[in-house]
Amino acid sequence: MNDAVAVTGIGLVSPLGDTPEAVFAAAMAGRSGIRLLDASFGDTPAVAGQVDFDPTLWFNRLQLLGVDRVSQLAVVAAELARRDAGASLDALSERTGIYLGCGMGGAQALEAGYAAHFGGQRMPPLTVIASMSNAPAAHLAMRLGITGPALTYSVACASSNVAIGEAFRAVRRGDVDVAYAGGAEAPLAPGVLRAWQAMRTLATPDSREPAAACRPFASDRTGLVLAEGAAVLILERVERALARGARIHALVAGVGMSCDASHLTKPAAAGQARAMRAALESAGLHPAEVGYCNAHATATRAGDEVECQALAEVWGEHLGGLLVSSTKSMHGHLLGATGALEAAITVLALRNRQIPPTAHCDNPDPACAVPLQRGVGVAAPDLRAAISNSFAFGGSNAVLAFRRHPDE
Repeated sequence: MNDAVAVTGIGLVSPLGDTPEAVFAAAMAGRSGIRLLDASFGDTPAVAGQVDFDPTLWFNRLQLLGVDRVSQLAVVAAELARRDAGASLDALSERTGIYLGCGMGGAQALEAGYAAHFGGQRMPPLTVIASMSNAPAAHLAMRLGITGPALTYSVACASSNVAIGEAFRAVRRGDVDVAYAGGAEAPLAPGVLRAWQAMRTLATPDSREPAAACRPFASDRTGLVLAEGAAVLILERVERALARGARIHALVAGVGMSCDASHLTKPAAAGQARAMRAALESAGLHPAEVGYCNAHATATRAGDEVECQALAEVWGEHLGGLLVSSTKSMHGHLLGATGALEAAITVLALRNRQIPPTAHCDNPDPACAVPLQRGVGVAAPDLRAAISNSFAFGGSNAVLAFRRHPDE
């Protein structure tokens, strides 16, 4: 256990809430944070996972100059994680590192810059620094005085799983003593939304409630739902956490990464299976020991089916002992931040010995032939290990494996 890595802090700013307790309670109840967007986002009806967030509670007017919403969300999630980890956490240290995932950077600042340019207005002078992808990590470092590495991983929808995986490796190697690891994304800008609509991958609001628009694994699924938010985990070695009397939520046990090397947008079961096997090998886990998978499943026609094929390939005869769900059905797809939010929910599932559901999956697709937890969550008293999947455009796959802390 000398190199075991603990999750000692969780900070969340999400469509399901801003505390671990609120987010997990909503997930267990199958409550959705997805809602209909107003007309400012365009003429085509659209739904999204929006965050109830007032930046003036965290920043003064001067601080907000040139700080895009994505950086605001990241800073707040990190601050909440620091508080959750306990007052004895030494944040002001060159032995502390930042590892953040961000797929689109400051999308709102960039969109405002384009609007100013084409509208014949003065270009906001801080557009570049507000929109760069590493701005969230930089603002976090300045906010907390962290002088160790401040790294950003931009791997589309796998960004924050990659970031957490690299933070895990850095802590285990001893490169840093403490890591702030996670992701942030704020893509809910009209231009971004229209770009995704042009790809025809977004869910189509219909006669059902907007909250039920994202339906992973369901036979009537119509696509993904974009969302915003941030999630940050505090990682440190178990021995350090115990020495300072910290609460251990769970252990990061392993990480696996792969590339399909086949198509920019079409997923491949073989590549996903390689990442899952690598995560299990890294964690020293056998498939029979893993009781829960928080699936990437975005509710696209091809994606959900391919992921189920990969799970069946890796788990084989042990598939019946694995419960699968997609919490995106409730919080939507946070792109570069989605892995971090789902990792946090997976950690809480292990700590609480409960498995959250896939909501709105009334009629499962027969092609998604894995054991699905649907509707509401269930108790899982024997849950000891879990994985969280993130699969990205570009064919990048990143899987995190977690264990329950034996003393919990």
